[in-house]
Amino acid sequence: MRVSKRFHLRSLSQFASSFAAVALVLASVVLTCSQPANALPAFARKYGLRCSACHESWPMLNYFGQKFKDNGYQLMNDRDSPIWQNPSYWPVTFRITPIWHRVSTGKVLVDTYSAGNATPTGSAVQRLTTNGFDLSGLDFHTGGVLEKNFSFYVLPSSDPTASFHFETVMARLDNLFGSPWLNVKLGKFELDNLLSEKRILTLTGNGGIYQLYHFIPVGDGNIFGQMGDNQLGLEVMGHSWDDRTRYSASLLSSSDGTVGLPYGNAYTGFFTGSQAFDTGRLGVQRLGFYAMAGEAPTTWLTSGGANSYIAGSGIGNKSFSREGFVGQFYFGQHIDLQVVTQHGSDSAWFGQGYGDVIDGVSTVNNTTGTTLPGGSRNPTWNGVLFEPHYVYSPQLIFIGRFETIRMSQQSTPTNPSNLGNITTYTVGYRYNPFMTSRAGFAWHNEYNWLHQDGTGPTLGLASANINTSELLLGFDFDF
Repeated sequence: MRVSKRFHLRSLSQFASSFAAVALVLASVVLTCSQPANALPAFARKYGLRCSACHESWPMLNYFGQKFKDNGYQLMNDRDSPIWQNPSYWPVTFRITPIWHRVSTGKVLVDTYSAGNATPTGSAVQRLTTNGFDLSGLDFHTGGVLEKNFSFYVLPSSDPTASFHFETVMARLDNLFGSPWLNVKLGKFELDNLLSEKRILTLTGNGGIYQLYHFIPVGDGNIFGQMGDNQLGLEVMGHSWDDRTRYSASLLSSSDGTVGLPYGNAYTGFFTGSQAFDTGRLGVQRLGFYAMAGEAPTTWLTSGGANSYIAGSGIGNKSFSREGFVGQFYFGQHIDLQVVTQHGSDSAWFGQGYGDVIDGVSTVNNTTGTTLPGGSRNPTWNGVLFEPHYVYSPQLIFIGRFETIRMSQQSTPTNPSNLGNITTYTVGYRYNPFMTSRAGFAWHNEYNWLHQDGTGPTLGLASANINTSELLLGFDFDF
């Protein structure tokens, strides 16, 4: 699991609303270090490339790094096969991030007490702020080739308490029939998003994920359309020899990556395509699209009562979709901008809370004869993300991000039209005093502010808006 997801709170309904824009003054950093920056450990130890050959700033890939990944972690030369490697070479990297962070959440509902009374006599709202030293979880990355054109990747990952799971386990057949246009991957893997959440440069709880990839309308029971989560399935992808043209098509279990078939028999498709073109001194630009369309269950068999759901018994599949456009734009050697748009839609059944009962998000079951409340509609929304980078050098990158998501149709017509709308800003920088073929180290500073409409405690006749903010400083290192 990536560092960002270790902080990920599945329900965004705990966060939200109005706060004056905050300017973060970035701490000064040493700019005079001239030590060369080399590649990340696992693959750098094999090929001896400089870090800047594959990374805009680790772990974010540049054009060459994306091509290396698309080729199945191969440079397509004689050094790819393990038979040519030093027997002592072991393609393993571990990554963890000790941090200090300050998290501030507005309008938290708390109990109030009267003098001499040990039981609550009322309630009030106040801002809750916590700060201190903390840890991320731990990732063990291992990957590469088993033989020419047979590649793999395995990522056991833990949360901060060292509770492990498999974030990625996949094997891939590369360049079938001698063509880069046909590659087949099977297992649990990241969806083929051009803007990769697994290689995100930010680490805060809300800034360390892409909100577009995880958005769920307020009261919605559909956890199956989260594009940022690794999924279980089969992927076919291909690309031109120069990687300018790319496509992928995946068939996934509608389980949000959960193993053991807990939900039943439902599938989701995920499709992407993109085209890059050279604009001379500006760089290589890329435009593309993505589409996610699938079904997931809303009906569950029970044994022993209405809430005794049988795992794996999900039926009553209902539909959902996510689609949008992506762009990667370079403006010379130092500045780039990544853009993602999204239109999302869920079945009215999900919008009314039916769906995920295994994780406890939904407490209602679409049993035989169930009807939706009158006027129920498919919830729909639109969103956009802008992420600019200023690469001062391979050792120092400044990061910004703006995301906004707006509901265009609520499932319940009487809900406020803006209920659940999100706006978030993130700024920060990463400074790498060194990056060798054995290890990487980054001094990371970041600030995130998030606002969501109508998801706070009810005050009078209306629900409050909540703002959350987080300031994070830490050492991000791998070996």
